[in-house]
Amino acid sequence: MMRMNRRFFLHRGALAVAGTTAMPNFLVRSVLAQAAAGAPGQRLVVIFQRGAADGLNVVVPYREKNYYKMRPSIAIPENQILDLDGFFGLHPSLASFKPLYDQGQLAIVHACGSPDMSRSHFDAQDYMESGTPGLKNTDDGWLNRALRAEDVYAAACHCGRHNQEHTAFRALALGAEVPRTLAGTIPAIAIGNVNTFSVAGRGATPSPAASAFEAMYADSGDRIFHAAGDETFEAVKMLKAANPAQYTPAAGVNYPNTDFGNNMKQIAQLLKANLGVEAAFTDVTGWDTHQNQGGVNGQLANRLTDFSGSIAAFWRDLGDSGGNVTLVTMSEFGRTARENGTGGTDHGHANAMFVLGAQVKGGKVYGKWPGLDDDQLNEGRDLALTTDYRQVLGEVVTRTLGAENLETVFPGARLSQAGFLKLV
Repeated sequence: MMRMNRRFFLHRGALAVAGTTAMPNFLVRSVLAQAAAGAPGQRLVVIFQRGAADGLNVVVPYREKNYYKMRPSIAIPENQILDLDGFFGLHPSLASFKPLYDQGQLAIVHACGSPDMSRSHFDAQDYMESGTPGLKNTDDGWLNRALRAEDVYAAACHCGRHNQEHTAFRALALGAEVPRTLAGTIPAIAIGNVNTFSVAGRGATPSPAASAFEAMYADSGDRIFHAAGDETFEAVKMLKAANPAQYTPAAGVNYPNTDFGNNMKQIAQLLKANLGVEAAFTDVTGWDTHQNQGGVNGQLANRLTDFSGSIAAFWRDLGDSGGNVTLVTMSEFGRTARENGTGGTDHGHANAMFVLGAQVKGGKVYGKWPGLDDDQLNEGRDLALTTDYRQVLGEVVTRTLGAENLETVFPGARLSQAGFLKLV
């Protein structure tokens, strides 16, 4: 039987429901149970940079002499880099990230990625989202398995998470469909736009997302969705009652007027509405810079401005409610160390990941740096891999979701807590 999570309806001892005083009955029961349990209520936000971001121009190893030799037209000049630690620096378009790094809330893992050597976008994304590099027959995604592992751990540990219930908003994606990352036995929903998400009512036609939401549980024998089915749709109506179209971010917060900026604003809105979101996913495209990539300015710079500005706005918008939120970014692979003949970069290997959160040990670039000398490059052309991305995600899901069984989450990876980078 599916369980609905009770841990998200109490923040620091006070009920917080955006825009409405109406509380569905099962949420009221959840609040009371949460008050007794005192569980931490961690939430995880995952962002996929589709197209293979150029990690070497995102987090620049500016002390590497070969970096400038290999990128005569697209390298970021040292005097324009946002220095991090005397060796690495951020692309100037990531200025919104610098305060988060300096405050110790943003960590970076460089020379990180999938051990699979595929240079196919489709295969590499599939492997990264399934969490099983090189295996094409995996049916579910790593984040769905992490939620399942959390349930197993909760049932076994008797540590306050036992018997907690989950709302229908537990796992969601901002987009047209549930991504590979969230595919699996734990129900997940996709919401293209919270402003148009609706449920069936008298004389009303549900949105496609709401119809899919209802169909997901149509044949379920679960007591929440049958014996108490009306209460489930009260939760959806609660979202509508919050009047999403009138949502106002925190004072001084301005999201970029882009698809990604809008998605991050909606994730913040859903988290702040305390609807029981535990895992949220969205993606951002436009990283496949084969031609005219640009350096300080240009194609990549514009994408980075949107990327960092949207995430930084999201973090400021959450305010105190971000204390139990961790955000992680990833891309299917990096790009070649050398620029190509058209002012761009081709498909590479290792990359950089960002991890943001109040509990993150930020202000540091993690991972073993492999170097950029010609003999240090992967296949003579790419940044070599020194940290498996699953090691980063394994630590994140263990520390945030309590998904202790890493073999369940990342089968075959042979992860252990002893190998954690200790960034969370």
